[in-house]
Amino acid sequence: MCGIAGIFALDSSAIPRAEQVDRMCKAIIHRGPDDQGIRVFAHSALGMRRLSIIDLVSGNQPVHNGERTVWVVFNGEIYNYRELRAELEGEGNSFYTKSDTEVIVHLYEKFGTDFVKKLRGMFAIALYDEKHDRLILARDRLGKKPLVYAEVKGQLVFASEIRALLALAPELAELDHAALLQYFQFGYILDPQSAYKRIRRLPPGHLLECGAGRIRTSAFWEVPAFSEDKSRSEAEWLEEMEQELKDAVRMRLVSDVPLGALLSGGVDSSVVVGLMAKTSSTQVKTFSIAFDEQDFDERQYARAVARRFETDHHELTLRPDFLQTLHALTSLLEEPFGDASMLPTYHVSRLVRQHVKVALSGDGGDELFAGYDRYAINLRRNRFRFIPAAVGRLYRDNLYKQLPSGMRGRRFLYNVSLPFRDRYLDSISVFSAQDKDSSLFSREFLESVGDAASPRRLFEDLYDSASASTLLGKLQYLDIRTYLAGDILPKVDRMSMAASLETRAPLLDHVFVELVARIPANWKLRDGESKYLLKRLAERIGVPREAIYRKKKGFAVPLVHWFRGVAKAELWDILTDSRTLQRGYLNARAVRNLLREHESVRDRSIQLWLLLVFELWHRNFLEPLQKGTLFASEWCDQNWLSLHQVMA
Repeated sequence: MCGIAGIFALDSSAIPRAEQVDRMCKAIIHRGPDDQGIRVFAHSALGMRRLSIIDLVSGNQPVHNGERTVWVVFNGEIYNYRELRAELEGEGNSFYTKSDTEVIVHLYEKFGTDFVKKLRGMFAIALYDEKHDRLILARDRLGKKPLVYAEVKGQLVFASEIRALLALAPELAELDHAALLQYFQFGYILDPQSAYKRIRRLPPGHLLECGAGRIRTSAFWEVPAFSEDKSRSEAEWLEEMEQELKDAVRMRLVSDVPLGALLSGGVDSSVVVGLMAKTSSTQVKTFSIAFDEQDFDERQYARAVARRFETDHHELTLRPDFLQTLHALTSLLEEPFGDASMLPTYHVSRLVRQHVKVALSGDGGDELFAGYDRYAINLRRNRFRFIPAAVGRLYRDNLYKQLPSGMRGRRFLYNVSLPFRDRYLDSISVFSAQDKDSSLFSREFLESVGDAASPRRLFEDLYDSASASTLLGKLQYLDIRTYLAGDILPKVDRMSMAASLETRAPLLDHVFVELVARIPANWKLRDGESKYLLKRLAERIGVPREAIYRKKKGFAVPLVHWFRGVAKAELWDILTDSRTLQRGYLNARAVRNLLREHESVRDRSIQLWLLLVFELWHRNFLEPLQKGTLFASEWCDQNWLSLHQVMA
């Protein structure tokens, strides 16, 4: 695991320098505190920060081929590298390291850009072919590892994080208001956009090739079709699921350093822990976050799973001094990011890092096995499809706006009056500038977005193009392309890397994903029960029933309590401060109404959280960047140490 950075000269006058790449690498030192490597060529330069996991002695990057004409830096893990290495050695290739990175250069020599199709793992790769003066960037199939790039001053610059690009070229920090509008609606910004006009993300499952004066991106993998393979029985599906997932877990236990598991007490992480316990020759270490608020606390279920599989279990109780943590984390966030579970994710990552360098997680189970409550809710509400379209439009365009904002049933009626696709998009939207929440935003901000496609249009297009044979499959496909790739995986990567921890997700092994996509929808969501087949698998491997069959809570934080209690005063101070309101994004009256509504009428904690993170991101990341202080010495080598001391 590491962070990568580099430069490719787009014209002969933009020769890269080692000092440039060094500056980029220092901005992402948290991703790899163990080592740094830089290689400069006539038209390119590669850099990396390393967190040593495999081949601790000789695995330094960049890694090269025998002729020293192909060089690579790589962030991630290739889980099938031993099989690939054996095959390549059998064909006469010589290896000078024991790392998984070296298989990449030899696969490239054999297959060209198709090398990436042979890799089973998570990765962001930068490969430079010096003989042909060609740069290749590649990102794993589901987007576990990030990779961003931009063109500036005759160079293509790329890195694992946006902050590395800004450290080299602060002029790239011009904001994209259309992308910010997407943040307000969904809580994150979808690939390939970023919060900055000139910075792009390489989408999951894509390659970027740069050479001969041109830049080209292409897909090497697509999210599989959610089909209905009805040729197998429940027992046959369970057998194949268990075998494939067991293989995925086994592959992810390969490490030259100690590893553990994130255990929430939910079905997904419990299945992973159970398979780890059955596969590992040593006692599994497990780690959980707990809350004092009972309606959010899941420690009893995590403890039950830990007892069942006899793990070495560790807990941390998260208490509402979270604003101190949030101030610190927003100084690290390159973009506004609205998932409040980043707080427990960061804290559990810090807890884990005190014991191990690598942890397995249960990420992906909700998307693959229809675990989100909103799937069942939206399918149930499909009975309202008989409401005439004209009646629905009449309510939304006229009556809805006349009713008091806190009136019970007002938003429910708005939602059920929509057609199926739009109803689902409405249910996952926080704010919408186009319709019911437009009063929150200032006229100037909405005008600045101009004719850019609405955030919802991007999601509508993905839903309409979904490769799925059922309504549930279309929702799952959409969430894998959007919520998983834009929220869940970036959250885990950012927060775990802030603690210098590597996380691995067996459920998102692409071979397992391709298998599960073929399982019929009624084996995933059955008679209102989510994750039907995964729960049967959990039973089969011995997960306690009380951890399987209970109300889902999700990895959430008790914002509703904190915003009405210990954090209320500071929340009001920040969101009604003239410094906040004078930025020009928000309508001051609407913000105050939202705060009052949360106090006494309705839970508006998610909406208020998005506004809070947005403002603190401006204060703690964007303003220091604009003042030129963000990448001063204290934000390089000493930054991460001081951050952890503040939150210790």
